[in-house]
Amino acid sequence: MKISIAQLNPLVGDLEHNLHKIQQSLEQVKKDGSQLLILPELFLTGYPPRDLLEMPWFIQQINAVLHDVLALSKHYPETAILLGIPQPGASLGKGLYNSALLIGKGKILFQQNKSLLPTYDVFDETRYFDPAASIMVFPFGGERLGISICEDAWNDPLFWPRPLYNKDPIGELAREGASLLINISASPFQIGKDNTRYNLLSSHACRHRLPLVYVNQVGANDELVFDGQSMVLDEQGMLLWQGAAFDEELHTIDLDIHESGHSFVPLQPVAALYQALCLGIRDYLHKSGFKKAVLGLSGGIDSAVTACLAAEALGPENVLGLLMPSPYSSMGSVDDSLELASRLGIQHHTLPINDIFSAYQNSLQPYWDPAATGLSQENIQARIRGNLLMAFSNAFGYLVLSTGNKSEMAVGYCTLYGDMSGGLSVLSDVSKVMVYELARYINRHREVIPEAITSKAPSAELRPDQKDQDSLPPYEILDRILYHYIEESCPASRIINLGFDRDTVHWVVKQVDRNEFKRRQAAPGLKVSSKAFGGGRRMPIAARWQSS
Repeated sequence: MKISIAQLNPLVGDLEHNLHKIQQSLEQVKKDGSQLLILPELFLTGYPPRDLLEMPWFIQQINAVLHDVLALSKHYPETAILLGIPQPGASLGKGLYNSALLIGKGKILFQQNKSLLPTYDVFDETRYFDPAASIMVFPFGGERLGISICEDAWNDPLFWPRPLYNKDPIGELAREGASLLINISASPFQIGKDNTRYNLLSSHACRHRLPLVYVNQVGANDELVFDGQSMVLDEQGMLLWQGAAFDEELHTIDLDIHESGHSFVPLQPVAALYQALCLGIRDYLHKSGFKKAVLGLSGGIDSAVTACLAAEALGPENVLGLLMPSPYSSMGSVDDSLELASRLGIQHHTLPINDIFSAYQNSLQPYWDPAATGLSQENIQARIRGNLLMAFSNAFGYLVLSTGNKSEMAVGYCTLYGDMSGGLSVLSDVSKVMVYELARYINRHREVIPEAITSKAPSAELRPDQKDQDSLPPYEILDRILYHYIEESCPASRIINLGFDRDTVHWVVKQVDRNEFKRRQAAPGLKVSSKAFGGGRRMPIAARWQSS
């Protein structure tokens, strides 16, 4: 049987746009003689549609466009469509399924609903869907199709030491007599996940001695980035074909032609991170209706890396950098920013904030001396810069990119309504150490980011001779503690037992806990780790607790 894998980038909510992509794909695979076109999970709505699924009018629109898909399939009678789509369910419960529909010649031939509904990290599917009541196989094209949806494949009892669910849908499909396993998915990117995903799918194929076709969404929707990398595995778990990373691809493969398998090679972590962030910026802007971005250029490593990512994602002609020196900005930082802008070819303007800063201080002088309360004076400068960035956004329709990294966001080393201002927080899930790795990757062929930026000690430059290390532990230590506390959920005592200084650990943990109120007000950030701030980490604000 010839099958076509449609690794596509849907637009959430735009049913007509996604329908058009289906039509384009059918027209293309018609030339290949494909019998089955396979699309990702919830492709018609885009993933994740979130609370759109709770809008009755949206469900009605889905039903109407499904009729269009059925009508479209009549024009391509030789090619069936396996489509991810929400479908009405029973009168009890949520009344909605996350479904895979097999459509051919104007009819729904088969429907398999998703069995395992994830409710961890960024996933919240039990909010919207009911689990499948049954799991069945379906004869088609000389095969017995065992169809599953994303999470259904993530409960291999031999793969996880502690399974999350009491059923294994892939195992059930194998016992039902499936001859071909198909998993349609919307599996978000995180560093290193591609290797885990391959090993998991290979385990299924090898254990059940069945070929497996995996089709993943690509693109970025809000904070989630989807890396694609769809794949076809033989019954020994060997890779027969793999889709592109971070790009759309439509590929037809003949399952009756036994190609020799080859080894899976995982993506280099920093290269994958770079591609994920570029894709995240590009899709966030374009899908939100923006064409251009503006950001502050401070002469520091974070703003430099963000500018490079934005220039790559949007084109340098669509990026504006604002230099906003204060009385404490060094000439080196200004010169470094100008050099970076020149090398990238982005537009830039210089707006000194000295006079505005003085006006703020004069206005507050009758009430207290801002200079005497150092933090207040520092934050005034950051908030002036945030206001100027937003002014350019309002005047010219640019989206503001905030440049703070995960290390700073974690411990609150950032200013509300200042450097946190923006529509997208590009590096909010990237540690400071990893920001430097990104800089080295960007400079791998030529020096894009000036050496003066990559080698200088990090500083907010909000007071004389300020350095980040005056207020924070060394980033190499801070980032390791943060990893254990945030991504591994380790209590302070266990982190201390790993060899870290007791006082440092307690300080870091306290800062993370007390600054949740800042992160709750931050711009959406691109998720690239196993535990990002935002929807994947939901901590209370008005509360009191202590990590043991």
